Amino acid sequence: QVRVVESGGGLVQPGGSLRLSCAATGSIFAIAAMAWYRQTPGNQRDLVASMTSGGSTTYADSVKGRFTISRDTAKNMVYLQMNSLKPEDTAVYYCNSDLWPRGGRRSVYWGQGTQVTVSS
Repeated sequence: QVRVVESGGGLVQPGGSLRLSCAATGSIFAIAAMAWYRQTPGNQRDLVASMTSGGSTTYADSVKGRFTISRDTAKNMVYLQMNSLKPEDTAVYYCNSDLWPRGGRRSVYWGQGTQVTVSS
């Protein structure tokens, strides 16, 4: 019943901006953390930014100062504001949620991914 769905990807020129959105929906008791990862073909899926339920954030060194993770706890949503985008940011971006389903065990859920392409 729990679903994680991200959106907002697209094609943007270098130096441009995009805002990704992610919603955790369904029968959720509580969320421990949500995060954004990205992956390119042939490479591992790497953490971009994360936020715990307490509001603590982490960022990959490559995106510090350019990307900002934020949340709307009432809606079980997180966002990734991406500014000053570079071609190296091109990847499929995945939303990740570490949560307790109602009546279930703590589990990690992944979204389907959204493509971000930075190109002129």
